[in-house]
Amino acid sequence: FEKGPMFLKPLNLKDVADEIGVHESTVSRAVNGKYLQCGQGLFEIKHFFQSGVTGAYGEGVSAESIKVLIRDLVGAEDPKKPLSDQKISNELGKAGIKVSRRTIAKYRDELNIPSTSKRKRF
Repeated sequence: FEKGPMFLKPLNLKDVADEIGVHESTVSRAVNGKYLQCGQGLFEIKHFFQSGVTGAYGEGVSAESIKVLIRDLVGAEDPKKPLSDQKISNELGKAGIKVSRRTIAKYRDELNIPSTSKRKRF
């Protein structure tokens, strides 16, 4: 958390509920409407309960980290030949992060990054 979104690890309600011995709905109600104010800003506590995938070495990679990587890849692409969702998926796969093309498309939409055809510049 202190190092930024690239270093976030996935955390879900079930893991926390299991750790403290309560039902996940109890954890959900406990964090609902609660916020954390810190040096990086004001965050709803639910922000920290994110999904993710398992990396090549068994470590968790949060969805937020994957979005940062997608934003970086798209930002560094050649505008005349932008990366397709499949190519982005392949690039992340080379880094040990297996993410489907559909997930890339979903995250790209959430980041308000247009599709390949709309990013292409002549």
